[in-house]
Amino acid sequence: MRPPRFLLRPRTVVPRPGAVVGAALLLGAATAWGAGPPDEAPFLAENDAAMTKMMDGMTVKPTGDVDADFTAMMIPHHQGAIDMAQAELRYGRNEQLRRIAQEIIVEQQQEIAAMRLALGQPLPPSVAAPDQGTPAAPAADSAMPMTMPMEH
Repeated sequence: MRPPRFLLRPRTVVPRPGAVVGAALLLGAATAWGAGPPDEAPFLAENDAAMTKMMDGMTVKPTGDVDADFTAMMIPHHQGAIDMAQAELRYGRNEQLRRIAQEIIVEQQQEIAAMRLALGQPLPPSVAAPDQGTPAAPAADSAMPMTMPMEH
């Protein structure tokens, strides 16, 4: 299996603080890429898409407004963390890491909202995450009643 596209694509951006450490970690992941089991392919593909979207989104042309430029880079960064955490929830089995992924989603969404509000930007409409669909209705022969009696 090939390394994800974001590891192969040349970049013309100046590294930000911490980018060198991140690049080293990604390089390490790329060298071991072929070692994963085939059932990991959907997870790896989702992470590749999330990283590519995040890196593309963080490449901004400076506007002269430090605050706007900061949020223009940080919001895609936070959304990338959300997208990767959702992939962990879909495919991961370690309960401690799944709880951390849930916390990441909530915290990063809150930070995105706070940044938008600080700049006077509208918040996007609330939507359920792709893996938080409506649960299936209980079977008709279920022992649970469909309605609960009201207490007075």
